[in-house]
Amino acid sequence: MDDSLHYLIMANQMLVQRGLLERLKETGLTIGQPKVLDYLKEHDGSNQKEIARACFLEAGSLTSILNRMEEKGLVERRMLNGNRRSFHVFLTENGKKNQELVEEMFAEIEKDALDGISSEEFETFMEVYRKIYGNLLQAERKTEKEGKMKNE
Repeated sequence: MDDSLHYLIMANQMLVQRGLLERLKETGLTIGQPKVLDYLKEHDGSNQKEIARACFLEAGSLTSILNRMEEKGLVERRMLNGNRRSFHVFLTENGKKNQELVEEMFAEIEKDALDGISSEEFETFMEVYRKIYGNLLQAERKTEKEGKMKNE
């Protein structure tokens, strides 16, 4: 196994995603849907652009995910204030039930992941991981800014 940072990040993400989908198999939820449900728990009524940004999804991918979620009765899209250009996404009762299940499964996965790790180790890990996230976000913004400057 490769011990590089990028490999471990990708491998952990894949294991979490695979474990989550396995635990949620009976619900019929597919890739992308659990994180949208999780986001809408605290941000019900968000527009699609906000959801895409928060869930790290491309707009086209989110549209496909939301179409399937709407077909399953998990969410509904509504126009607010007559603005046809921006739909807002709301959880249905079925969506809320599935979101609660997603939350329970995330808790189970985190419990498994943290087995044998002390609270101090976890706090230190989270502090470092937040710094890594901040550094990567800053680097991405710098790259985007440089790209815009080249195009001007």
